[in-house]
Amino acid sequence: MSIPEAIILGILQGITEFLPVSSSGHIELGKAIFNITSADNLAFTILVHGATVLSILVVLRREIWQLLRALFRFEWNEETQYLAKLAVSMVPVGIVGLFFEDAIAQLFNGRVVMVGCFLIGTGFILQLSRLDRGQNKPVGFTQAIIIGLAQAVAILPGISRSGTTIATALALGVAKPQATRFSFLMVLAPIMGATLLKMKDLEHEAATTTDLLPYAIGFLTAFVSGAIACRWMLNLVQGGKITWFSVYCFAIGLIAIVSGLWTQ
Repeated sequence: MSIPEAIILGILQGITEFLPVSSSGHIELGKAIFNITSADNLAFTILVHGATVLSILVVLRREIWQLLRALFRFEWNEETQYLAKLAVSMVPVGIVGLFFEDAIAQLFNGRVVMVGCFLIGTGFILQLSRLDRGQNKPVGFTQAIIIGLAQAVAILPGISRSGTTIATALALGVAKPQATRFSFLMVLAPIMGATLLKMKDLEHEAATTTDLLPYAIGFLTAFVSGAIACRWMLNLVQGGKITWFSVYCFAIGLIAIVSGLWTQ
């Protein structure tokens, strides 16, 4: 992988992890454009996902610190209940990821047309946010389970995780700021868990990799762009503007389908 490719893919991962346009879908499209194989991409994928986790920790550091402090008070208070809801929301994606992630990754690898179809699906999902009636509910356990199921569906490349979970939360009447923060916090453990599970493969690939500079640059660009996109997304949802991204998803999905069919 060259340095320009690492920069582009790092920025793609950082921005699209938080904006409702599917990071996995854009990474698959980027791999197809640059002809990057799965073997070449494993270590890079793990590193840039770790970079986006770090960007969440930085942007939401106050909320995370408050939750961690409450956890060690060993009291059933508002913060520990929120942590319990986060834990409940992670169960569906944990099950799907543990048993089906590798099969899904192999199924979609290089299949641009399928990714394009799911990007169009993301465009329709984003329209769910129009169902928001300004009820400003907090996240309850029922909502946490439903949002967690939405996150499990978003393991499919082309389906936006942030877009699906935020749109689902808004459709359930969750307040906009809470919907966005819950969406970003609920992804921390699944990404870190997946990263740890793949560490042995990363170690094997690192042993055969001589040029680590593209990996380091990709990590840095993913972190910086992710932090910027995370802050931007918090403001966008508050302004009720995420449906704008449905137009982009429709367009890029259609382009991917036409391109994939043209090159077959």
